[in-house]
Amino acid sequence: QVQLVESGGALVQAGGSLRLSCAASRSIFSIDAMGWYRQAPGKQRELVAIISSGGTTNYLDFVKGRFTISRDNAKNLVYLQMNSLKPEDTAVYYCHAIQGPLRFWGQGTQVTVSS
Repeated sequence: QVQLVESGGALVQAGGSLRLSCAASRSIFSIDAMGWYRQAPGKQRELVAIISSGGTTNYLDFVKGRFTISRDNAKNLVYLQMNSLKPEDTAVYYCHAIQGPLRFWGQGTQVTVSS
């Protein structure tokens, strides 16, 4: 089991930046992959970015070049650096962990981008 707690969500103007953090309750060194999902009102939850235990990353096309995912295994933290934010990025952002067949979710953090 691992508990995930997100932080860093806020109200920001379009063009601005935010960094989301996900704190894990135990070592993430052995976790297969960590990721960020988001869910906007009335829409399905979608994968934004994912990073493997080896550091390989993948991104939703819409955020490529603007968002960067990273992990700090020593601090049990995963980050999502978001630059050039757009109103369409407004959503609740969730941290996600995959270990074998197990899936873990955080409670989410709200990001609101005003135009």
